Amino acid sequence: METAIKKVLLVKYGEVSLRKGNRTHYEQQIMSTIREKLKDMASIRVSREQGRFLIENTQGDLDVQVAYKKIKYIFGIAGFCACIKTSAREINDLQRIALDFFRDAVTGAKSFKVITKRSDKTYPLQSQEISAQIGEYILDATPTIKVDVHNPEIVLWVEIRNHVYFYVNSFSGVGGLPYGASGKGVLLLSGGIDSPVAGYLSARRGVELYPLYFHSPPYVSERVIDKVRDISSLLSKYTGRIELSVVPFTDVQLFLQEHVHEEKLTIFLKRAMLRIASMYLEKQKAHCLIIGDSIGQVASQTMHSIAAVESASPYPLIRPLSVMDKQQIIDIAREIGTFDISIRPYNDCCTLFVAKHPENKPNATIIDKIEARLEEELAPLLQKAMDETQSEVF
Repeated sequence: METAIKKVLLVKYGEVSLRKGNRTHYEQQIMSTIREKLKDMASIRVSREQGRFLIENTQGDLDVQVAYKKIKYIFGIAGFCACIKTSAREINDLQRIALDFFRDAVTGAKSFKVITKRSDKTYPLQSQEISAQIGEYILDATPTIKVDVHNPEIVLWVEIRNHVYFYVNSFSGVGGLPYGASGKGVLLLSGGIDSPVAGYLSARRGVELYPLYFHSPPYVSERVIDKVRDISSLLSKYTGRIELSVVPFTDVQLFLQEHVHEEKLTIFLKRAMLRIASMYLEKQKAHCLIIGDSIGQVASQTMHSIAAVESASPYPLIRPLSVMDKQQIIDIAREIGTFDISIRPYNDCCTLFVAKHPENKPNATIIDKIEARLEEELAPLLQKAMDETQSEVF
C-alpha cells in the first residue's frame, strides 16, 4: 500500500506547457530523459501530475538531493520542488500535516505566509480558504512566528492536485525546450569562449548538437584539441551523448595562405569551414549550422564580413550570440562551466593564421569571384578534409 506521506520531487516544465499541439510529445521527451538519468536509482517512478512531473520512490521517501543532482541540467525543465506528498484530502488532516512539515523544514524564521495552488478544481475549498485555514493553524501552534503576507521570510506552498503537496524549497532548472525537439545543428566548435556558448544556447532551444572542430597540426598544439574535447564533454552534461568530429584542416589552410591576399585570408578560411561543415550537415541529415559570431566583435564579424561569408553555405546559419557583447558571453560561459576551459593558453587555427590587418569591409561579390578562380584546386582539398574527418563520442 502507498505510504500516506512521503518525500518526492515535483518538476515544473514551464515553456513546454504553452506548446499545445506539441506539448504531449515534449512531455514524453522530458520524462524519457529523466528516466534515463535516474535509471541507476532503485524503485523510481516518473509520472505526470496535472501540469507537473512527479518523481517518487515507490518504496518510500525519495532521496531528493541525489535525484536533483542527476536531472538538474535537463533542458525543458523550469524548476524543481522538494515536497512531501500525501493522499489526505480533509482540511483538518492537511492542517496537521502542514504543521509537522513546517516544523521540520523551517527553523529560526520570524514570519511566513501560505500560498495554495488548486489545480484540482473539484476540491471543495478555494485556494485562499485553504491558505487561511492552514496558516491560522500553524500560527496558533507556533507563537514565535507571525504571518507577513507582503515580505515573509518563508513561503509554505500547498498544491492541490491528484494528491496534495507541501514544500518550502524549490530550485531553478535550465529551462528551454527538450533537447532534440527542434532538429539537428552542426556546431562549428573552437577552443575559444564564444562557440561553446553558442552551442549551449542552441541546445537549450531544442537543437541537437553535432560539434565540428577544425584542427591544423603541426601549427596547432594537441592541447587545443584537448580543450575542445573537454568542452564537448562538459556540454554533454546538458545534452547527453554528444559526438565530436575533428576535421584535418592544415592542407586547406596552407593552400589558402599561398593563394589569397593576407587581409582576405580570414574570410576565405571561414568560407572553407562553412563549406566543409555543409558537407558534414548533409551527412548527418542536420538542418542548420551554428556559429559563435557576435556582430562587430572582430574584423571577421562585421556586417560586411558576415555577408561575404554567408554565401559559402546554402543552409541556415544560426548565430545565437549575434547581438551580445563580450561580457554577456563570458557571463554565460562562466555559468555553464566552459569559461575556464576556453581560456587555457592554447590558440586555435583561426587565431594563428589571422592577418595583422584583416579587411573589415570585404566585398561579397569580389570574394565569390576569387574563390571561383581557386575552385578547381580548392574543392578536392575540402572533400579530402571531409573524408578524413574522425569522430569520438562523449
